Amino acid sequence: MKAKITLSKDKPISEIDRRLYGSFIEHLGRAVYGGIYQPDHPTADDMGFRKDVLDLVRKLGVPIVRYPGGNFVSGYNWEDGTGPKDQRPKKLELAWGTVETNQVGIDEFQEWAKRADTDVMMAVNLGTRGADEARQLVEYCNLDTDTYYANMRRKNGFDKPFGIKLWCLGNEMDGPWQICHLTAAEYARKACETAKLMKWTDGSIELVACGSSSLYMPTFGEWERTVLRECYDVIDYISLHNYYGNRENDTASYLASSVNMDKFIKTVAGICDEIKAEKNSEKTVNLSFDEWNVWFHSNEADKKIPRWSYAPRQLEDIYNFEDALVVGSLLITLINNSDRVKIACLAQLVNVIAPIMTENEGCWLQTIFYPFMHASLYGRGTALSTEVESPAYDTKDLKDVPYLTCTAVDNGDTVTVFAVNRSLEDAIELDLAGFDGMKLISHTVLTCDDMKATNSLTDPDNIKPEEAAVSDSITLGAHSWNVLRFKK
Repeated sequence: MKAKITLSKDKPISEIDRRLYGSFIEHLGRAVYGGIYQPDHPTADDMGFRKDVLDLVRKLGVPIVRYPGGNFVSGYNWEDGTGPKDQRPKKLELAWGTVETNQVGIDEFQEWAKRADTDVMMAVNLGTRGADEARQLVEYCNLDTDTYYANMRRKNGFDKPFGIKLWCLGNEMDGPWQICHLTAAEYARKACETAKLMKWTDGSIELVACGSSSLYMPTFGEWERTVLRECYDVIDYISLHNYYGNRENDTASYLASSVNMDKFIKTVAGICDEIKAEKNSEKTVNLSFDEWNVWFHSNEADKKIPRWSYAPRQLEDIYNFEDALVVGSLLITLINNSDRVKIACLAQLVNVIAPIMTENEGCWLQTIFYPFMHASLYGRGTALSTEVESPAYDTKDLKDVPYLTCTAVDNGDTVTVFAVNRSLEDAIELDLAGFDGMKLISHTVLTCDDMKATNSLTDPDNIKPEEAAVSDSITLGAHSWNVLRFKK
């Protein structure tokens, strides 16, 4: 099978915002306790953070991490996670049916972020709380004033402000599962007034309003319009969330997941522009795809977790090889839409639907770790337009899905092409146009004959990238993730 990629160097899509390769840590399952924080672990540092996890997070190059939720945030009192640890309350956590000890809060997490070489994307509670608590949290985190909450931070041992610049106005507030979920009109008013108070407290911050919880919510579309009409002048981004899975064991359809992601992004961007025109505004509201990943493997196991457990093994999907191909395709789609998607968060980072898994014996890497790492390392720079001519196939729900999906990024001295061959049987012989003056210097491949193969603590390298031989002819093996690096 043959396909052609034509590169348009003079028609860039956009400079890629570094935050496109963000991730997410929620107080959920073993993400925090037993994940990033385990004071009794042999690798624990002076604050109880696992240094083996920190090493892997730095290896991924994650520029920003959303915190503390997620569904968790809609019932969270941020003050519970500050001050002396022996005085912090244990509380029932209603979103996930567990007990929260509050041994980690914003005091600890902002320090973990510094040690992980990342920034914090902070979410505020617009479920059980509102504008007053949100502006107090902004003061606590960001102000150097001689005022109550800034002084509270100092009393807790942090003289200098944390300097958190990106904030989420709640989480999935249209979802019936959300603590104190709201109608679009209710959320829009609450978010607008909260945004005003937060920006009056610190005018340098950026704000993300909740979009509809997924493309398939009955509220989708009209929710976005209602929120944007009310909040357009006080927000900077609107969020998108979506998860993908192979619930029907239809691999060919599953590998086309990124087609739906692309449609979702373009639809929300179109709604933003519709309201921009309606308001005759000069301002563009961009997109924050701050929850995306594969999530379906653990659904049945999670139904058996006893209520009011402490840090149970919750949402611990074990990813297989086909999941890695889907994640790679989704990353390609995000890069190809980087003119509108400025922020994205792989949900999540450690143990909970995550690329990094921990046990007391050590860490191991899931299959999805590798495409995310490659994109984070080599997907910095300018996204370039590519025209793809590829044979296509039909799925149960989609027509003409191209076997080849790809993107190209100008890194300065190099151009990196990320490509997925969706074909389960055939390799693709590539024909390249627009690559004049460039020389292929490396070809990294992730592939496996068994689409359901996984990694584990005892077999951590079952699926890992390999370097293909470099030659004048380029072949993308059947069902493969490829990183092609060209020297200018």
